[in-house]
Formats: sequence, C-alpha cells, structure tokens
Amino acid sequence: MQLSAPLAYAGDPRQAADDVAALESAGLDAVWVAEAYGFDSPTIMGYLAARTERMKIGAAILNVYSRTPALIAQTAAGLDAISGGRAIIGLGASGPQVVEGWHGKPYDKPLARTREAIELTRRILRREVIDHHGITDMPLPEEKGGKLGKPLKILTKPVRSEVPLYVASLGPANVRMTAEIADGWLPTLFIPEKAHQVWGAPLAEGKEKRDPALGPLQTVAGGLLAIGDDAAAVRDFARPQIALYVGGMGAVGKNFYNDLAVAYGYEKEAKLIQELYLSGKKKEAEAAVPAEFCELMSLCGPESYVRERVEAFREAGVDMLNVIPVGPEPAKSIETVKGWL
Repeated sequence: MQLSAPLAYAGDPRQAADDVAALESAGLDAVWVAEAYGFDSPTIMGYLAARTERMKIGAAILNVYSRTPALIAQTAAGLDAISGGRAIIGLGASGPQVVEGWHGKPYDKPLARTREAIELTRRILRREVIDHHGITDMPLPEEKGGKLGKPLKILTKPVRSEVPLYVASLGPANVRMTAEIADGWLPTLFIPEKAHQVWGAPLAEGKEKRDPALGPLQTVAGGLLAIGDDAAAVRDFARPQIALYVGGMGAVGKNFYNDLAVAYGYEKEAKLIQELYLSGKKKEAEAAVPAEFCELMSLCGPESYVRERVEAFREAGVDMLNVIPVGPEPAKSIETVKGWL
C-alpha cells in the first residue's frame, strides 16, 4: 500500500505545495490536486513537479466537459515530461452545478464522455494519428463546420506512452465502467466497512470485462489522520466536508453524495443534512452528520486504533491510502503511517 495526501487548495497554493514537498522526505508517495471551480490544477501540478523529486503528482480531478480529450492528453504528456514520468491523471464528470454553472456546458452523457476521454487520451499518448468521430470529432467534419482540419498525432514525444488514468466515480454504472477501463479509482467519502455493500457488485461486473493488460484496478481512499490519545476529537473535523458533499453538492434528487450516504444506511440523516444545508443552516447540517460516519471515514485515535483503521482500508481493497494529517507535526504522522505500510 502506498501513501498519498491531497493538496490544500483553498489557501495559498505555493505554501500548500511547499508543505506537501516537505512531506515527500517523510515518505509520502503521491499528492492529489483538486480543481473544482478554484485554481486550475495543471498549473499547480507543474509547480509541484519542480518542487519535488520522487512523489507522483495526480489530478483529482480534471473534468471531461471543460477540456477536450486532446487537451487532457496534452496535459498528461506535459506533466509527465516535466515530472520525469510521475504523472497520474484523475478524470471525472464533476457535477451539473459546476459544469453548467461555471463552465457553461450542458451536463450530458457523463459516462460516454469519460469513456471517450480515456480512449482518446491513450491513443494520443501512443502517438496514433487520430481520426475519431463520436461525442468529439477529430477532425471536425464539413457538415459540422470543419474546413481545414485533418487527422493529426501529438507533435511531441511523450515520456511514457501510458500515463495512468484514474476515474472519480460513485454511481453503479460509473463505477462499473471505471473497473472495466480505468487504471485506478478515486471514490469519495469512502467507508471501508460499508464499501463492499455499495460498490462490490459494480466493481465485480466491471472487472469481468477488464482487459488483463491493464493490470489490477488501483483504489485510492482515506481520510483525516491524527495519532494520539486525544486524537479522536479530530474526527469532528470531517463534519464540514461530509455536510458540504451530502447536503450541498447538488439539488434534491441530484446529489450523488447524498445517494451514497443513503446507500451507506444513513437515509434519515442524509435527508436532514440536505434540508438544513440547502436552507442555509450549515452548522446545524454539520451537527446532523452521524458520529459513526465521521469515525469510519477517518483514521483518528490512539496509535493502536489508527493501525486498525489502516488495516480496514487495506482489507477493503485500498491500494493507496490518501490521508489529511491534522496536527502540529504532519511529517511525523506521515512517517509513522508509512512505517506501517
């Protein structure tokens, strides 16, 4: 099992990148850079490539609506080149509020778009001449306004012809597709003890169709990390994130994270959290998050307990433990957990 951490993207990105670079010497194997509707991730990933030497640098995630498949492939090739082959490209559909509200694109065909982006990115990185017609036309045909386009291949030579492509997915159909064609899986709000009941069937169904040449599907999941006799209190720090996702990431009936909480068995709580959050009562929504939810998706407590949580994630099939160290000595926490892996 490898160890990774997400980049804190809400504050100063240079300070956040410097903090993560300091964790590299403590044993961190990878960093994941989010985007949402804040800073773009490729710029920050390029800075991280210059600030680090060994760790992998992942996008979590690039959405498949605001970038063409060709641009996704160019980003993968560019990041891989300046990092010396350390790029991981996380892809996903994001959500309708961001795609429609921020990027001004219709939120249609999320699975087909993701599948096409993966197919074309791989073909482009292999330096194939691309003549493809689907959701994306390469080149644009005359009947759609094309005049001078012709089939092309990427101008530069990628460092690797295969950059790992991970997918952020939650719903059964999307998880099934991820298990079939992606190199890795980026689930959110992952509870190891409940993961199999939610995703076991679609993962198994997707893997049945998986090309053996892809190798095993890599799973990245984790949560808050705090080690100490009084560290259990840190679990409550997960409340704002859970409330935001379950309550605020989408409208009623159109929130993937709310659906996930329901699938975990928190149906009444999920409904209440959403009602409170969407009515502006964010603190009340946070208070409504079940304590068990906070505990099971985190790694906070005495050392022996945290070791048990690490093993729970391992037993649930997690290949890369993604943690957010909380406390005055994050490097020490990373070094301690890395020693257990």
